Amino acid sequence: MRVFFLLFMCAAFLAAQSFQAGTARREVTPTEPVPMWGYGDRHDKLSEGVLDPLYADALVLDAGGKKIAIVGLDLGRAPAEPSLEKIRARILKETGIESSLIGGSHTHHGPVLELSDEPGKGKGRFDAAIRYYARMEDAIAQAVIEANAKLQPARLAAGSVQLEGFNVNRHTKLEPKPSDRELAVLRVDTAEGKPLAVLVNWAAHPTTLPSSLMKFSADYVGVMKAQLTKETGAAAVFIQGAAGDQSIDRSKGDYQAYGAALAAEAVKLARSLAPQAVEKPALVVKEDRLQFKPRMDLKQPFIAMMYEKAFFPELVPNYQDEYANGVRPRLTVALLNGDIAMVGASGEFFSNHAIRLKERARMKHLFFFGYCNGYHQYFPTIEAVAEGGYGADPAVAPAAVGAGEEIMNLALKWLYQMRGKIRQ
Repeated sequence: MRVFFLLFMCAAFLAAQSFQAGTARREVTPTEPVPMWGYGDRHDKLSEGVLDPLYADALVLDAGGKKIAIVGLDLGRAPAEPSLEKIRARILKETGIESSLIGGSHTHHGPVLELSDEPGKGKGRFDAAIRYYARMEDAIAQAVIEANAKLQPARLAAGSVQLEGFNVNRHTKLEPKPSDRELAVLRVDTAEGKPLAVLVNWAAHPTTLPSSLMKFSADYVGVMKAQLTKETGAAAVFIQGAAGDQSIDRSKGDYQAYGAALAAEAVKLARSLAPQAVEKPALVVKEDRLQFKPRMDLKQPFIAMMYEKAFFPELVPNYQDEYANGVRPRLTVALLNGDIAMVGASGEFFSNHAIRLKERARMKHLFFFGYCNGYHQYFPTIEAVAEGGYGADPAVAPAAVGAGEEIMNLALKWLYQMRGKIRQ
């Protein structure tokens, strides 16, 4: 009995001192025609096939017995709240993982995710989309479950580089135009030094394909991931950054050329890193849903009619449900091994939010994940609201003016609290 107890305590001690990682992938391409996400001028027109497949790429990290799942999706946004709740509940039940960062790449050639199984909200007209949601939820959960089952001792390194000529500010007419040009990479190797996963964090709208193309595509992100995996042998995970006001620099060419060019930079950065064993693995995660007064009332007949005209009628009651109690974005902050921060927020944040957070947090590495754990449309900066224009006006930025700044301030406070620099 004493020997068993000692063995148990030894195993527990080793688990508390270990850093492990696992990866897995599942396809999430719809198999039936469904409405497409991202461009209002499509209205309720159905998809017409596949240009390239959509995937859910999962990376599970175990730092001293505490786990987090990071999932990059080739979708326009993170799953809608009902789907997100189901996915997270299943992950918790089958793996015990309590924390997750599930982010969409923001491709505008993915499926609409906001419909629901109720009359007037999707049921009856878009049953194929409802069927798809169940398959999507299962695929995402299965990717995390498999990644968790494949956990193995791992080494870790993070790094970043400023890229010129890859993204541009599409919103402001004022100089200087802010752009978050930081390409950030998290490289994970096996204990033997073999590349296991490369997480890429970059901010630029995947809108290189025309809205008239009714085929599913991961856009430049799919090209980038495929090339990265081909060149490194590692699983590629992409999480979009604060891309609310960021477009690609089209001088790089079409989606294939741009994806290849971005992959080349990511591969170069990843290869420059030297993953090391983690001496003191640790993970702290905090999450909350905030509440902001909306700048518009979707239940007002005129506003609802305008939304129906801009998109299509079945979407509107689903948005009304989402914003019934105000705009409620989710903020998730993770501190890994004391020096790597991951900040996930459920919307399209303007780039200055991420730039300023990185400056103020004084972290060795900070990854900002937009379109993460939900979607609550645009979060412009206060000065962007004052300037006006698409992305800053109430129609697509429904949260109260200053909501983005409040969310970033809370993330900043949490990061300092997690490092013991501010008392609770």
